Amino acid sequence: MTRRLGSRAAAVLLAVAPACTGCGSDAEPPEPASSSAPAVALPTSAAELEELLVDDVPSGLPRVPDDELDPPAGEKSVDDVASYAQDAEHQEEVLGQYGYQRGWERFWRSDDALTSVFLDQFDDPGGAASYAEDLARNDVEYYGGLLDRSPAGLPDDCVLMTVQQPDSTHGMDGPAVFAWCAHGAFTLAVAAVRPRADDARTEVAAVVTEQLARLPAP
Repeated sequence: MTRRLGSRAAAVLLAVAPACTGCGSDAEPPEPASSSAPAVALPTSAAELEELLVDDVPSGLPRVPDDELDPPAGEKSVDDVASYAQDAEHQEEVLGQYGYQRGWERFWRSDDALTSVFLDQFDDPGGAASYAEDLARNDVEYYGGLLDRSPAGLPDDCVLMTVQQPDSTHGMDGPAVFAWCAHGAFTLAVAAVRPRADDARTEVAAVVTEQLARLPAP
């Protein structure tokens, strides 16, 4: 499976390629953090970050093995994320401004449904919040969806976007719903494609709730 070829496979790029291609290029540098350290220790390695990710999704979709994607899902370094952009060197500098440390990607899909989870860790909450905001802004520009900054059923630090009728060039088989959340030193991006937008939103809200509950308190 590839992330860029074919309608279903291209949808695997829900929260990565368009977002990171222009991510932060015109954004202000993140504000320094002022919060105290969390009660639970933050991950210090990709393996520790992976332990925080959800293993299953409420819809019961089968998980896509990381190595069946091109590039593979799973662990992500600064170099990996920067490589999604046309100007990887510039993108690496931008990620450094955010204080990007490490990330992990995970996907679940069937013939007509897809769910993705992207969890990224930063030096401080300021960088995580700025990154989440810029991801949302870039994806709204790319997909042309409607952004809800106070989505019902989601935490205050989450925003939601619904794309009712995706452009055919975006490779999505049906309506898509995206959510971006800042949670302490983490940015969470969850997306779902379903034949009905309501079903996609239900999946996204449930995955966000479960994933945030697994993270250290801000």
